[in-house]
Amino acid sequence: MSAVDRQQSRERLRVEIREGSTIRAALGPLAELRMRVFYEFPYLYVGSQQYEEQYLEVYVRSQRSRVILVWEGERVVGASTVIPLLDAPPEMQAPFAQAAVDLATVDYLGESVLLPEFRGRGLGHKFFELREAHAREYGLSACAFCAVERPSDHPLRPVEHVPYDAFWAKRGYQKLPAMRADFTWHDRDQDAPTTKSMVFWLKRLAQVNQPTPGGSAV
Repeated sequence: MSAVDRQQSRERLRVEIREGSTIRAALGPLAELRMRVFYEFPYLYVGSQQYEEQYLEVYVRSQRSRVILVWEGERVVGASTVIPLLDAPPEMQAPFAQAAVDLATVDYLGESVLLPEFRGRGLGHKFFELREAHAREYGLSACAFCAVERPSDHPLRPVEHVPYDAFWAKRGYQKLPAMRADFTWHDRDQDAPTTKSMVFWLKRLAQVNQPTPGGSAV
């Protein structure tokens, strides 16, 4: 794609932010995008529309959640989610509770997904900026997320694959190898679901606002 084509494509993109119950109308396209992006390495995820929409319901139930959508015309080509850890599912909270981290201080960063042809345009940075702004708005002093780890010799690892570790570290996130959670899903090259270890990354924020009134709505 030429520089002119990239500029024209960028101009066609629209970023939309939805919160709480307004997220429900976007569950369908968000679920479809998750399945499409996570089908590729390193997640290799095979899911269903029904399961995805059920999983994403937690963002609808929370009054403090936020979903960032990137539209090209009528299709969603990118998305990112964020929710206070107190409103997140128990399996996300457990590693922090075990590590004696105050759940009320953490904003949990969910997926950050982009179709391949829209990567390298600064949208990944934009997702982090908007989610960290969300944390500051609600008086949360840390942001955290988890990511799957695959062996370097995995048979489906593309030769050109570059882990995002350096990108995350450059944005100030610290990898916490001892803080992990296990999740089970069906890999596209496996006959049955298997359990994967997800490792957490965390960033302490500066210039945090006073907390916005309101607690967990889950």
